[in-house]
Amino acid sequence: MKHSDPQAAQASRTLKLLSANIQAGSSTRRYSDYATRSWSHVLPAGKRTALDAIAMLAGTHDIVGLQEADPGSWRSGFTNQTHYLAERGGFEYWTHQPNRRVGAVASSANGLLSRLEPIEVVNHALPGRISGRGVLLSRFGEGDEGLVVAVAHLSLGAQSRLSQLSFIAEVLADHPHAVLMGDFNCTSDRPEMSVLYRQTGLQPPACAVHTFPSWRPQRAIDHILVTGNLKCADMKALPAAFSDHLALSTELQVPGAALRR
Repeated sequence: MKHSDPQAAQASRTLKLLSANIQAGSSTRRYSDYATRSWSHVLPAGKRTALDAIAMLAGTHDIVGLQEADPGSWRSGFTNQTHYLAERGGFEYWTHQPNRRVGAVASSANGLLSRLEPIEVVNHALPGRISGRGVLLSRFGEGDEGLVVAVAHLSLGAQSRLSQLSFIAEVLADHPHAVLMGDFNCTSDRPEMSVLYRQTGLQPPACAVHTFPSWRPQRAIDHILVTGNLKCADMKALPAAFSDHLALSTELQVPGAALRR
Protein backbone atom coordinates (compact mmCIF):
# COMPACT_ATOMS: atom_id res chain seq x y z
CA MET A 1 0.00 0.00 0.00
CA LYS A 2 1.40 3.39 -1.01
CA HIS A 3 1.64 6.14 1.56
CA SER A 4 1.19 9.73 0.47
CA ASP A 5 4.20 11.99 0.87
CA PRO A 6 3.17 14.89 3.13
CA GLN A 7 6.05 16.98 1.79
CA ALA A 8 4.86 16.47 -1.79
CA ALA A 9 1.37 17.51 -0.74
CA GLN A 10 2.91 20.69 0.67
CA ALA A 11 4.92 21.34 -2.51
CA SER A 12 2.94 24.44 -3.34
CA ARG A 13 -0.17 26.32 -2.32
CA THR A 14 -2.41 28.73 -4.18
CA LEU A 15 -3.33 31.88 -2.25
CA LYS A 16 -5.78 34.54 -3.39
CA LEU A 17 -4.43 38.05 -2.79
CA LEU A 18 -6.25 41.37 -2.83
CA SER A 19 -4.91 44.91 -2.66
CA ALA A 20 -7.44 47.69 -2.06
CA ASN A 21 -7.29 51.42 -1.45
CA ILE A 22 -10.64 51.69 0.33
CA GLN A 23 -10.66 55.51 0.69
CA ALA A 24 -11.78 55.05 4.33
CA GLY A 25 -15.17 53.83 3.09
CA SER A 26 -15.94 57.12 1.31
CA SER A 27 -17.84 57.37 -1.96
CA THR A 28 -16.34 58.92 -5.09
CA ARG A 29 -18.01 58.18 -8.44
CA ARG A 30 -16.81 61.12 -10.53
CA TYR A 31 -14.11 63.79 -10.32
CA SER A 32 -16.62 66.43 -9.19
CA ASP A 33 -17.34 64.32 -6.08
CA TYR A 34 -13.96 65.31 -4.66
CA ALA A 35 -15.45 68.78 -4.23
CA THR A 36 -19.21 68.24 -3.94
CA ARG A 37 -18.94 65.20 -1.64
CA SER A 38 -15.93 66.37 0.39
CA TRP A 39 -18.10 66.06 3.49
CA SER A 40 -18.08 62.28 3.06
CA HIS A 41 -14.34 62.27 3.78
CA VAL A 42 -14.80 63.77 7.25
CA LEU A 43 -18.21 62.44 8.35
CA PRO A 44 -18.96 58.83 9.31
CA ALA A 45 -22.34 58.67 7.50
CA GLY A 46 -22.64 55.90 4.89
CA LYS A 47 -19.30 54.26 5.48
CA ARG A 48 -20.63 51.11 7.17
CA THR A 49 -22.49 50.09 3.99
CA ALA A 50 -19.34 50.56 1.91
CA LEU A 51 -17.24 48.60 4.41
CA ASP A 52 -19.71 45.71 4.36
CA ALA A 53 -19.39 45.54 0.56
CA ILE A 54 -15.58 45.61 0.82
CA ALA A 55 -15.71 42.87 3.48
CA MET A 56 -17.68 40.63 1.11
CA LEU A 57 -15.00 41.07 -1.56
CA ALA A 58 -12.13 40.65 0.90
CA GLY A 59 -13.72 37.51 2.33
CA THR A 60 -13.15 35.62 -0.93
CA HIS A 61 -9.37 36.05 -0.54
CA ASP A 62 -6.63 34.65 1.73
CA ILE A 63 -4.44 37.73 2.23
CA VAL A 64 -5.67 41.30 1.81
CA GLY A 65 -3.59 44.49 1.81
CA LEU A 66 -5.48 47.69 2.63
CA GLN A 67 -4.57 51.31 2.05
CA GLU A 68 -6.42 54.35 3.41
CA ALA A 69 -8.15 52.32 6.14
CA ASP A 70 -9.15 54.61 8.99
CA PRO A 71 -7.78 53.24 12.29
CA GLY A 72 -10.39 55.09 14.36
CA SER A 73 -11.29 58.77 14.05
CA TRP A 74 -14.31 61.02 13.68
CA ARG A 75 -14.85 60.17 10.00
CA SER A 76 -15.04 56.42 10.71
CA GLY A 77 -17.25 56.80 13.78
CA PHE A 78 -14.11 55.89 15.78
CA THR A 79 -14.18 52.44 14.19
CA ASN A 80 -10.91 50.67 13.40
CA GLN A 81 -11.80 49.80 9.82
CA THR A 82 -9.15 47.08 9.44
CA HIS A 83 -10.50 45.29 12.51
CA TYR A 84 -14.08 45.75 11.29
CA LEU A 85 -13.24 44.24 7.89
CA ALA A 86 -11.42 41.33 9.55
CA GLU A 87 -14.49 40.48 11.61
CA ARG A 88 -16.97 40.93 8.75
CA GLY A 89 -14.75 39.10 6.26
CA GLY A 90 -14.05 36.16 8.58
CA PHE A 91 -10.30 36.72 8.96
CA GLU A 92 -8.69 35.36 12.11
CA TYR A 93 -5.57 37.49 11.76
CA TRP A 94 -5.27 41.22 11.14
CA THR A 95 -2.83 44.02 11.76
CA HIS A 96 -2.59 47.69 10.83
CA GLN A 97 -0.10 50.52 10.58
CA PRO A 98 -1.50 54.00 11.36
CA ASN A 99 0.42 56.55 9.33
CA ARG A 100 -1.26 59.93 9.15
CA ARG A 101 -3.60 61.76 11.50
CA VAL A 102 -5.42 65.07 10.95
CA GLY A 103 -6.36 65.97 14.51
CA ALA A 104 -9.23 63.73 15.67
CA VAL A 105 -11.12 64.26 12.40
CA ALA A 106 -9.38 61.77 10.09
CA SER A 107 -6.63 59.19 10.19
CA SER A 108 -5.18 56.75 7.68
CA ALA A 109 -3.50 53.35 7.91
CA ASN A 110 -2.17 50.43 5.93
CA GLY A 111 -3.80 47.17 6.94
CA LEU A 112 -3.46 43.43 6.48
CA LEU A 113 -6.14 40.74 6.74
CA SER A 114 -5.02 37.11 6.63
CA ARG A 115 -6.27 33.56 6.96
CA LEU A 116 -2.67 32.49 7.61
CA GLU A 117 -1.01 33.43 10.86
CA PRO A 118 2.01 35.70 10.32
CA ILE A 119 5.08 34.73 12.31
CA GLU A 120 6.34 38.32 12.31
CA VAL A 121 4.92 41.77 11.59
CA VAL A 122 7.16 44.84 11.21
CA ASN A 123 6.15 48.47 10.62
CA HIS A 124 8.53 50.76 8.75
CA ALA A 125 8.09 54.51 8.33
CA LEU A 126 8.91 55.59 4.78
CA PRO A 127 11.06 58.62 3.93
CA GLY A 128 9.54 61.52 2.02
CA ARG A 129 9.19 65.29 1.90
CA ILE A 130 5.99 64.95 3.95
CA SER A 131 5.89 62.37 6.73
CA GLY A 132 3.00 59.95 7.11
CA ARG A 133 3.76 57.09 4.71
CA GLY A 134 4.74 53.58 5.71
CA VAL A 135 5.23 49.99 4.63
CA LEU A 136 3.66 47.13 6.62
CA LEU A 137 5.72 43.94 6.41
CA SER A 138 4.41 40.47 7.37
CA ARG A 139 6.34 37.19 7.22
CA PHE A 140 4.57 33.84 6.83
CA GLY A 141 7.44 31.33 6.69
CA GLU A 142 10.63 30.70 8.62
CA GLY A 143 14.13 31.55 7.42
CA ASP A 144 15.38 33.21 4.28
CA GLU A 145 12.90 31.30 2.11
CA GLY A 146 9.85 32.53 4.04
CA LEU A 147 7.06 34.36 2.23
CA VAL A 148 7.09 38.10 2.94
CA VAL A 149 4.09 40.31 2.12
CA ALA A 150 4.55 44.09 2.16
CA VAL A 151 1.73 46.65 1.94
CA ALA A 152 2.51 50.27 1.03
CA HIS A 153 0.90 53.53 -0.07
CA LEU A 154 3.45 55.71 -1.85
CA SER A 155 3.62 59.47 -2.28
CA LEU A 156 2.32 61.53 -5.19
CA GLY A 157 5.72 63.11 -5.94
CA ALA A 158 8.27 61.19 -8.02
CA GLN A 159 11.26 62.22 -5.88
CA SER A 160 9.56 61.07 -2.67
CA ARG A 161 8.51 57.83 -4.36
CA LEU A 162 12.10 57.20 -5.39
CA SER A 163 13.35 57.50 -1.81
CA GLN A 164 10.47 55.31 -0.60
CA LEU A 165 11.06 52.64 -3.24
CA SER A 166 14.79 52.67 -2.47
CA PHE A 167 14.00 52.03 1.18
CA ILE A 168 11.57 49.20 0.32
CA ALA A 169 14.12 47.69 -2.06
CA GLU A 170 16.67 47.54 0.76
CA VAL A 171 14.14 45.86 3.07
CA LEU A 172 13.11 43.23 0.47
CA ALA A 173 16.49 42.70 -1.21
CA ASP A 174 17.28 39.40 0.54
CA HIS A 175 13.82 37.82 0.26
CA PRO A 176 13.38 35.40 -2.68
CA HIS A 177 9.68 34.93 -1.93
CA ALA A 178 8.28 38.44 -1.60
CA VAL A 179 5.11 40.32 -2.50
CA LEU A 180 4.77 44.10 -2.57
CA MET A 181 1.23 45.37 -2.98
CA GLY A 182 -0.51 48.69 -2.67
CA ASP A 183 -1.26 52.08 -4.16
CA PHE A 184 1.98 53.21 -5.80
CA ASN A 185 0.54 56.41 -7.29
CA CYS A 186 2.49 55.61 -10.46
CA THR A 187 2.63 53.09 -13.28
CA SER A 188 5.03 50.15 -13.13
CA ASP A 189 7.25 51.55 -15.91
CA ARG A 190 8.10 54.85 -14.21
CA PRO A 191 11.86 55.49 -13.84
CA GLU A 192 11.72 55.43 -10.03
CA MET A 193 10.28 51.89 -10.11
CA SER A 194 13.48 50.51 -11.65
CA VAL A 195 15.20 50.52 -8.24
CA LEU A 196 12.87 47.69 -7.18
CA TYR A 197 13.61 45.60 -10.25
CA ARG A 198 17.38 46.13 -9.96
CA GLN A 199 17.84 45.53 -6.25
CA THR A 200 15.19 42.90 -5.45
CA GLY A 201 13.68 39.85 -7.11
CA LEU A 202 10.43 41.74 -7.72
CA GLN A 203 9.32 41.64 -11.35
CA PRO A 204 7.37 44.18 -13.44
CA PRO A 205 3.77 43.02 -13.94
CA ALA A 206 3.10 41.01 -17.10
CA CYS A 207 0.28 43.37 -18.04
CA ALA A 208 -1.11 46.69 -16.85
CA VAL A 209 -4.45 46.48 -15.05
CA HIS A 210 -6.12 49.88 -14.89
CA THR A 211 -7.50 50.72 -11.44
CA PHE A 212 -7.89 54.51 -11.32
CA PRO A 213 -10.24 56.29 -11.40
CA SER A 214 -12.69 53.54 -10.50
CA TRP A 215 -15.56 54.97 -12.57
CA ARG A 216 -13.43 55.11 -15.76
CA PRO A 217 -10.15 53.26 -15.18
CA GLN A 218 -7.36 54.78 -17.25
CA ARG A 219 -4.26 54.39 -15.07
CA ALA A 220 -2.55 51.31 -13.64
CA ILE A 221 -1.25 52.73 -10.36
CA ASP A 222 -2.19 49.92 -7.96
CA HIS A 223 0.11 46.91 -8.12
CA ILE A 224 0.76 43.43 -6.77
CA LEU A 225 4.42 42.76 -7.55
CA VAL A 226 6.00 39.37 -6.85
CA THR A 227 9.48 37.88 -7.03
CA GLY A 228 10.43 35.51 -9.83
CA ASN A 229 10.10 32.43 -7.58
CA LEU A 230 6.37 33.11 -7.21
CA LYS A 231 3.77 32.84 -9.95
CA CYS A 232 0.72 35.08 -10.42
CA ALA A 233 -2.40 34.24 -12.39
CA ASP A 234 -5.76 35.83 -13.09
CA MET A 235 -4.80 39.40 -12.19
CA LYS A 236 -7.95 41.53 -12.36
CA ALA A 237 -9.53 44.74 -11.07
CA LEU A 238 -12.68 44.61 -8.93
CA PRO A 239 -14.89 47.34 -7.41
CA ALA A 240 -14.05 48.21 -3.79
CA ALA A 241 -17.52 49.59 -3.01
CA PHE A 242 -17.43 53.26 -4.10
CA SER A 243 -13.73 53.96 -3.56
CA ASP A 244 -11.96 56.02 -6.21
CA HIS A 245 -9.65 53.03 -6.78
CA LEU A 246 -10.58 49.58 -8.02
CA ALA A 247 -9.15 46.72 -5.97
CA LEU A 248 -6.58 44.39 -7.52
CA SER A 249 -6.96 40.61 -7.17
CA THR A 250 -4.65 37.75 -8.15
CA GLU A 251 -3.94 34.08 -7.49
CA LEU A 252 -0.44 33.40 -6.18
CA GLN A 253 1.33 30.06 -6.42
CA VAL A 254 3.59 29.74 -3.35
CA PRO A 255 6.20 26.99 -2.87
CA GLY A 256 5.69 24.96 0.28
CA ALA A 257 9.15 25.95 1.53
CA ALA A 258 8.04 29.58 1.65
CA LEU A 259 5.26 28.76 4.14
CA ARG A 260 7.18 26.27 6.28
CA ARG A 261 7.05 27.10 9.98
